[in-house]
Amino acid sequence: MLDFSIRYLNILKTELAGLNLTNILDQDEFYHKQILDSILPYQESKLFQDQVKKTGVVVDVGFGGGFPILPLAKLLPGVKFVGVESRRKKAEAVTLIAKELGLDNVTLVHSRLEDFLFDEPATITFKAVGTIGDFLPMINATQKMHVFFYKGPSFLELEAAQVKKLEKTWKLLENQEIKVPGTQQRFLVSFLSQNVPRGTAKSLVKLSEFL
Repeated sequence: MLDFSIRYLNILKTELAGLNLTNILDQDEFYHKQILDSILPYQESKLFQDQVKKTGVVVDVGFGGGFPILPLAKLLPGVKFVGVESRRKKAEAVTLIAKELGLDNVTLVHSRLEDFLFDEPATITFKAVGTIGDFLPMINATQKMHVFFYKGPSFLELEAAQVKKLEKTWKLLENQEIKVPGTQQRFLVSFLSQNVPRGTAKSLVKLSEFL
């Protein structure tokens, strides 16, 4: 993963420098705060591993500069990754990065979460996006879904009330501390939807279109 990290940062600092996809430009810091921070939650959570192996598909929402989707795709070449990003320029830029890094198991989609339909089994990830209370209600799915959030150290203080309000529709499965060298405390917070929505609009962008 170190060579992957060097190649990744070089692309960000040269071809895509004007897009400001990351403000971390030191190689060692980039490796710890972007690459390891993307893959260690998977490596340390058996629940996360089991769900990815079960579905064979990971959908990363709001991937920004490509994290955690591209490091995870490098780590897991046998898994299909689909990224959903509302900002077109970032979706196009990360598509270019994936191509240059030789990641043929990644598809990046320009779409908003609320316009996307999970009509196939998948494991959903969120990193460095808004609150759990904002995003879980936006998920449109035809089946029960497992969702994993990468969260910082103050997660429980800031979002506990929101999580409690969602307990009838989403079950909190795990809140596991992940220790990433050189970074702040990280938590992997996972949820399982409690019911299967009905009557989903047909106009939504479907996950099955990209598998």
